[in-house]
Amino acid sequence: MANANGKAATSLPEKISAKANPEANEATEIAGNIIYHAKYSPHFSPLKFGPEQALYATAESLRDRLIQLWNETYVHFNKVDPKQTYYLSMEYLQGRALTNAIGNLNLQGPYADALRKLGYELEEIAEQEKDAALGNGGLGRLASCFLDSMATLNLPAWGYGLRYRHGLFKQIITKKGQEEIPEDWLEKFSPWEIVRHDVVFPVRFFGKVQINPDGSRKWVGGDVVQALAYDVPIPGYNTKNTISLRLWEAKARAEDLDLFQFNEGEYELAAQLHSRAQQICTVLYPGDATENGKLLRLKQQFFLCSASLQDIISRFHERSTAEGSRKWSDFPSKVAVQMNDTHPTLAIPELMRLLMDDNGLGWDEAWDVTSRTVAYTNHTVLPEALEKWSQSLMWKLLPRHMEIIEEIDKRFVQTIRDTRVDLEDKISSLSILDNNPQKPVVRMANLCVVSSHTVNGVAQLHSDILKAELFADYVSIWPNKFQNKTNGITPRRWLRFCSPELSDIITKWLKTDKWITDLDLLTGLRQFADNEELQSEWASAKIANKKRLAQYIERVTGVSIDPTSLFDIQVKRIHEYKRQLMNILGVIYRFKKLKEMKPEERKKTVPRTVMIGGKAFATYTNAKRIVKLVNDVGDVVNSDPEVNEYLKVVFVPNYNVTVAEMLIPGSELSQHISTAGMEASGTSNMKFALNGCLIIGTLDGANVEIREEVGEENFFLFGATADQVPRLRKEREDGLFKPDPRFEEAKQFVKSGVFGSYDYGPLLDSLEGNTGFGRGDYFLVGYDFPSYMDAQAKVDEAYKDRKGWLKMSILSTAGSGKFSSDRTIAQYAKEIWNIEACPVP
Repeated sequence: MANANGKAATSLPEKISAKANPEANEATEIAGNIIYHAKYSPHFSPLKFGPEQALYATAESLRDRLIQLWNETYVHFNKVDPKQTYYLSMEYLQGRALTNAIGNLNLQGPYADALRKLGYELEEIAEQEKDAALGNGGLGRLASCFLDSMATLNLPAWGYGLRYRHGLFKQIITKKGQEEIPEDWLEKFSPWEIVRHDVVFPVRFFGKVQINPDGSRKWVGGDVVQALAYDVPIPGYNTKNTISLRLWEAKARAEDLDLFQFNEGEYELAAQLHSRAQQICTVLYPGDATENGKLLRLKQQFFLCSASLQDIISRFHERSTAEGSRKWSDFPSKVAVQMNDTHPTLAIPELMRLLMDDNGLGWDEAWDVTSRTVAYTNHTVLPEALEKWSQSLMWKLLPRHMEIIEEIDKRFVQTIRDTRVDLEDKISSLSILDNNPQKPVVRMANLCVVSSHTVNGVAQLHSDILKAELFADYVSIWPNKFQNKTNGITPRRWLRFCSPELSDIITKWLKTDKWITDLDLLTGLRQFADNEELQSEWASAKIANKKRLAQYIERVTGVSIDPTSLFDIQVKRIHEYKRQLMNILGVIYRFKKLKEMKPEERKKTVPRTVMIGGKAFATYTNAKRIVKLVNDVGDVVNSDPEVNEYLKVVFVPNYNVTVAEMLIPGSELSQHISTAGMEASGTSNMKFALNGCLIIGTLDGANVEIREEVGEENFFLFGATADQVPRLRKEREDGLFKPDPRFEEAKQFVKSGVFGSYDYGPLLDSLEGNTGFGRGDYFLVGYDFPSYMDAQAKVDEAYKDRKGWLKMSILSTAGSGKFSSDRTIAQYAKEIWNIEACPVP
């Protein structure tokens, strides 16, 4: 009998007895606990024990341990009653949980041995796990790194998100380019989540505001759905503390099914609230081109905020009942709410509503509590990402909240008029409500800034731009409200677990593994950067990772790549400002030059494998054209016998955390080439640098700080700076731009049809002309192209010097200590949340 993977299904081994043992530490005990779950927590037909069955049983044996630690943590927090942080995010990009949990609990050896006793390798079982489809890009991955650090630093904190059944989408590449199909990570079930049937809150949409005889207001009528909690345990590294990511699922109640209509054959009508509830957590970022799409997105955002705040308040009530003396004015000394970008902005009016309408507070007291509780992280200066919601849509879906937002705005504007006459003419841009009669909107970022006690950017350059440009007038009102918190990444997932060979070498040379939780210790590698023995070990770890990556690429794309070539990688969301188009135009120019060379000239060049990956949003046409172009170029280059020894081009499909864990350790050059001033921070740049990969990039986002830390001689810099960009755009509008001949040559080569018959005209048009929608090269690809090509030539020269390159690689890792999310989260805890470590004894 074969299982779904085509392998013969294995039966349960009889020589190991099934025994429940949540505290198992030793291989035989763990094996017994795995067998226990295969037998007594069954999800499959009996007698089978194939790799998939082994994954679920293994995960559940580990979950036993996590639940025990989570319970201990929860009881301890309850006893100590510290101030807690609640992190609200629309996205979490968790990646696989099995190897991460085993690693954080320091059980790799025992689990690997236990699975061998059952006839499996740990790597084979880990491969069965699907990534949780709860996020899309850097925003979600940052949130997941933050949770890991909160747990590792023993901080009293929770994450709140939504339980999307089908995520953003699974990307498949066909002859047409990118196509999207639903994610299937919950097709069976997730072994990690624990449903909390006792944690359910009602969430209302639509309806009207009822004014009571005493003048108080209440939101009534409309649709009411139920928010059901699912908890995912998040273990810290080398600590008992295990915190929770609480995900909300939307449901309707049994009585919301109209049995009379159903029995009349009106099935859709009878179950319409069930259907509408189910839509809320179906996908992440549903298309919002239609009114229904906008409504659904707004529903998602409010659903997250309302369920989370009701949960937070109920916990505060529980403690108040237990202690008998707690007042609402104590709330901000027990609760910190962090809004990850503008998606959870509705937490502000919802907290006000819950305090006033449900708990009887007056406006001033509710405002005092709210404005001392919430803080806001800004992640972008891109205008389209600063959310603005139609006022009419908001009145329709959330009438009570619009009343509250109007009142916040009215009071803020009055304060400006009373105290800052010099800002009178700025009120129209500072106010929360934009009452432009053509398109009246609510400006969510303005609501966040006005209402939060702290606003932070996510890299020094980004925070400086926020203070000098985007929020400059707010800074003049509240100079102490704005901070920088440079992003970070967890060194556990992004070095210790994804590149064990390299991390073992680091531990050997530093004579300690303390760097895993104190990443600044990596500076100790600098003194050995010229050491031939270290360089030799470093090179062997890197080639092992490159070989593993080459095998993966061949398996998923069918393209065979040479592990001795320079591995050049750009992986991130496909967006014009991230300039994957500049990368592929550079590749096209390289290909054309290789074709023009004589065979003996080609032999002198540095062989290079260029890998590009990332998802283009389903409705973002130009981004999808870029994906298509990369694939078309790859088809031509990789099948050209004259050139394919010296250049390969691969589009890596369905980029996610697990793919990143394969790509990043195997990379040697990584491209972070956004138009300066447009990338808030970036975090993949930190992951690549930590793994000894050199960066070619602009002075944008965290690149600025990475270059300072690793040394400017170990960073391939090019391109305009953020302060030059406005002038360059103006010069372009005025017709003063003179394109580089190489840029023109690359574009012409595409137009010649050498990469197939697809019409790339509309994509290339974005680089043409001086002004106009979709034209005028807004992201300055043409301006930066010559310096980009010059920097790539320096890369080739540097790569020829193997010892020099290895030294640069070691110094890159040695300079990455600052970019630990442990450092970032320690700063948030001290400087924004005012919370302290609460380790489980």
